[in-house]
Amino acid sequence: MNAEGKTGEETQISLHSFFVYNPTYGCKENEEHKNILFYHPPDTDLDTQIRNVGLGQAMVAFVRTFSTSDCEWEAVHTQKTRQVYYEPEPNFWMTLIVNVPVVDSVSSEGETYTEYREDDVQNTVMLTLLKQAYNMYKLFMGTFQWTIDQSNIQGLKTKLTQFYSWYLTTLRLYEADLSDVHNGILFLPLDKNTYLRVQSFVNLTEATFSCVKQTVFLYNDLLVWSGLDQADMRTLYRYLTASLFPDFLETEMRGNESPQQHTAPVHNTVTSQFGKYMLGGDGLSGGPETGRFKHIHISCHGRQQSMQLVVYKALSATVCLMVESDVLLNAELLHMFDSFIGPQLSSLASNISELYSHRRQINTTADPAYKFIYFNQMNLAQKSTVHSKKCAVNIAVDNMRLLCDINTDFIDVGEDGEIIAKTASDCWVVGKKSDNREIYVILNQKNANLIEVNEEVKKLCATHFNNIFFLE
Repeated sequence: MNAEGKTGEETQISLHSFFVYNPTYGCKENEEHKNILFYHPPDTDLDTQIRNVGLGQAMVAFVRTFSTSDCEWEAVHTQKTRQVYYEPEPNFWMTLIVNVPVVDSVSSEGETYTEYREDDVQNTVMLTLLKQAYNMYKLFMGTFQWTIDQSNIQGLKTKLTQFYSWYLTTLRLYEADLSDVHNGILFLPLDKNTYLRVQSFVNLTEATFSCVKQTVFLYNDLLVWSGLDQADMRTLYRYLTASLFPDFLETEMRGNESPQQHTAPVHNTVTSQFGKYMLGGDGLSGGPETGRFKHIHISCHGRQQSMQLVVYKALSATVCLMVESDVLLNAELLHMFDSFIGPQLSSLASNISELYSHRRQINTTADPAYKFIYFNQMNLAQKSTVHSKKCAVNIAVDNMRLLCDINTDFIDVGEDGEIIAKTASDCWVVGKKSDNREIYVILNQKNANLIEVNEEVKKLCATHFNNIFFLE
């Protein structure tokens, strides 16, 4: 008899459809299409859109019939797709439908059949991506209801199309993992004197320019200082590190301008300054605004406010300025920003570079026998050697999925605890949750036992997290 096996490559998770709707619109017969606010793919015929949205409404109504509260439910499983639903605002629903990966396999009788790998799609990851899709829209466009209050339903449809036509092209469904679930922030710890210099620079900038209401300071993709609300910073950080910074770097490497780079570098040989606007510097060119999204909606003094986003970079340091929306970002003001911020930011970047380089040299001695992911739910701090750019060890996809499963178990149980598992490839996977902190470790020690694995985790915590208390 022939053993079962694969005969073709496995497909990846892919986007089937994505839509936003409000079931309170178009309640009359033959007006069902009115509750569809956005649908992707846009070339889908109207009957199919109505049918898929109607199915989503039926699912929601069915679940609520048997629910005693407004508890969050995750997904609907079918053989070929996975559907996740999210209600970010009252009566506004978002639905993400992805195609389940498939692979052609051969049965023990020698017959070829299509195998749907539904375990490869994890509800927690997909639901997180759906929530992030809303949070990103809210940051740049405001809430759905706010848009309708400012204009009308058609205005909301226009904004949804404008935003999600771009955003959906940036989704990497097949790459999403535990890091996306945590959606944390990488911080750069500094010594006291350097941190005070950064804080002094931020305070002086806001005092000099009264139109600057909030400021964010980063070094490379590491956060140093933020004046934003934690939720706003979380979303902005993801946009900067996952979209703006990579796009800008790619543009610089090509040596050409793109819509994200609005002005050529500004170089002042007198002050040895080298600074450039990554976003919001259109006013220097004197031409029309060409950027994609320059306004953000953030929480300020307990209420939502619209601000203009200006991103300025000098060497490896980046500062984000939240400027009042009614202020004209003309050439004069932008030159003032450049003259004031550029020299100081360049100096700070050089100073931080020395400390950062020294710390990286020390960290290169880390034990390559294990990889870990750490996340603090209280301040959103995240640290990972699994996603390190210099990581030479490839982490098996099944192991990454196991990390997500352990995280889901922690969420379901709602208590601190520890889970240790050994995979089919003889790799040890450890998950530990204590006092709103989580650490996940992957150890490549096939011959180790439970006691030895536990000791290795203790050594790791002592080495990398000696100031953090983990309950035993």
